[in-house]
Amino acid sequence: MKIKFSVFDVIIYFVIFCVALSALYPFLYMIAVSLSGTVPVLRGEVFLWPKEFTLNTYAVVFDNPDIGKAYINTILYTVLGTTISLFVTAAGAYALSKKTMLFQRPFMIMIVITLFFSGGMIPTFLVVKSYNLIDTIWAMVIPTAVSSWNFIVMRTFFMNMPQEVEESGKIDGLTDIGIFLRLVLPLSSAIIATIGLFYGVAIWNNFFSALLYLRDADLLPLQVIIRNMVLQGAGGANGAGNIGGDSMIVDEALKYATIIVTTVPILLVYPFLQKYFAKGALIGSVKG
Repeated sequence: MKIKFSVFDVIIYFVIFCVALSALYPFLYMIAVSLSGTVPVLRGEVFLWPKEFTLNTYAVVFDNPDIGKAYINTILYTVLGTTISLFVTAAGAYALSKKTMLFQRPFMIMIVITLFFSGGMIPTFLVVKSYNLIDTIWAMVIPTAVSSWNFIVMRTFFMNMPQEVEESGKIDGLTDIGIFLRLVLPLSSAIIATIGLFYGVAIWNNFFSALLYLRDADLLPLQVIIRNMVLQGAGGANGAGNIGGDSMIVDEALKYATIIVTTVPILLVYPFLQKYFAKGALIGSVKG
């Protein structure tokens, strides 16, 4: 079977290739530098393939005793926060997708307003403090539990769900909560996976909440530890200056290594959710 390509197809493939290359190049370059020796990096000889291959930089990263604890904290915050965010968002979106709900329109107006205006950092901090959430794991998951944008996308999805699904549940004697838990959620795997991915990535990368609400070093997430290592020149403090004899170059490789260590785990989640992602984003964003 002969495949024909038009000029338009060639242009589209070229544009896609350029976009993919621009996204992959920084990542590949960081991997190459983090795995290279000091001298090739100093001479600017590293491009997309490591030279004088070494794992010393990654050894420095994982030798930091705070890394393991921070990984556990970050995984806990991500799993717990994503679960809470999904349940609260789904429950609220399902309720506000019903036009029969009392004060539905005023509630939606208030939610939409938060897309353009926020309470501000200091008022939010005072609210979190008033509930005694400072220096607790709940400070990392509750204040950012609901995203207005994700809420609206999920509400649009529920509005498009066939009315027959709920009618069949009512015939079987299910309450509104029963319909939501037993019928609606099982049929919403695509949108749940999509919104869950959004929440998970946001919580995994969240370090600002930790800077505001956490004082206990044992509760700090991975992102804060990595940030401190990069800003404070953790390489020299942990003996990395002995690698190759040039602390500046080692610090540069160390920064790239810490970025890779932070990024790779969350990237591994994407292949498992890819089949839901495109479908969920599409059916949850267009009302038809």
